[in-house]
Amino acid sequence: MKTCGALLATFLVVVPGPAQVLTSGQHTREVSQSIYGLGLSAGVASGFGLSFRHHLPGFFSYQIVGGVIKVDNKTDYNIGGEVQFDMTRGDRSRFFADASTGYFYSGDGGNTLAGPYRLGLGLGWEWGNFDPMNMSAELLFTYFSDGTILPLPQVAIHYYFF
Repeated sequence: MKTCGALLATFLVVVPGPAQVLTSGQHTREVSQSIYGLGLSAGVASGFGLSFRHHLPGFFSYQIVGGVIKVDNKTDYNIGGEVQFDMTRGDRSRFFADASTGYFYSGDGGNTLAGPYRLGLGLGWEWGNFDPMNMSAELLFTYFSDGTILPLPQVAIHYYFF
C-alpha cells in the first residue's frame, strides 16, 4: 500500500498538469466541416492495427480499425470500430464519450480465444485539435463475450486531412 501511495504522490508532483481557463463557449465548439484521419490504433475493445477516423460536422465521429498478423501457421486478426461524441473541445484538445466493439481471432484452424467479441464504453481525450498529427487515449470498461468485464486503455495516433 505504501508503494501505491508513493507512486501516486510521485506522479502528482512530477507530471505537470495543463492550467488554462476557457470560457463556456470554447467548451462547446462543434466541428464545422468533415475531417478525415489515417493512423494506428491499439485497444482491446476496438482492435489493433490500421485505423480510419472520420469526424463529421458537429460533435460526432466514428473510427474503423483492423489488423492481421500471421506467424508460421497461426493467424491473428481483428476488426472493430468505435463511435465518439465530443463532450468538450478546447483550443488544443477534445474530451469525448466512446462506445467500441470488435471481433478478435487467434488460431490455426479455430479461434482459441475465450471471448472473441468485445464491447467497450468509456471516455477519451484527444490532443492536437486536428493539426496534422493527433494522439488520443481512452479508458473503456470492456465486456468480453465470455462474461469478463475489465477497465482497459486504448491509444491511437492519426494524421488528419480535410
